[in-house]
Amino acid sequence: MINIRQARAGDEIGMQHCNLTNLPENYDMKYYLYHFATWPTLSFIAENESGRLVGYVLAKLNEEDTTGRPDGHITSLSVMRSYRRLGLAERLMNQSQRAMLESYGSACVSLHVRVSNQAAFSLYKNTLKVDHTEEKYYADGEDAYAMKKNLEGLYPLEIDSIDF
Repeated sequence: MINIRQARAGDEIGMQHCNLTNLPENYDMKYYLYHFATWPTLSFIAENESGRLVGYVLAKLNEEDTTGRPDGHITSLSVMRSYRRLGLAERLMNQSQRAMLESYGSACVSLHVRVSNQAAFSLYKNTLKVDHTEEKYYADGEDAYAMKKNLEGLYPLEIDSIDF
């Protein structure tokens, strides 16, 4: 059984291991801690029955847009190879997006994906739309698709249905 929960200080070692194992973009430990401290409700991890971290989503907020509402941003998403194709990446994304809307009132979420990363693009293309392509976005010079998704109306607050 896989458990998904909010990320917290102490998870950064497992998150970094997952990141280093699977992704070419890597972060210092302080970057994870900065996310936890600044946007404590937005990042989530997936752990197996032994408590081992097998996936994560690291998320943040961008500056407020013209409506005065901050946009959410997925900084990094990774799932260990042996736990892929179980829907974990989608579940992690959904948890983070819901938290963006409920905690901060985010109107949309964005992310960047390498043009060459067809597996990730396939995951995202059904729910996010390509906004534009950013040339040489990555350190190695590869372009990225900048993708966005409108969050409004996707996650109705449960409290709205409670009769007081």
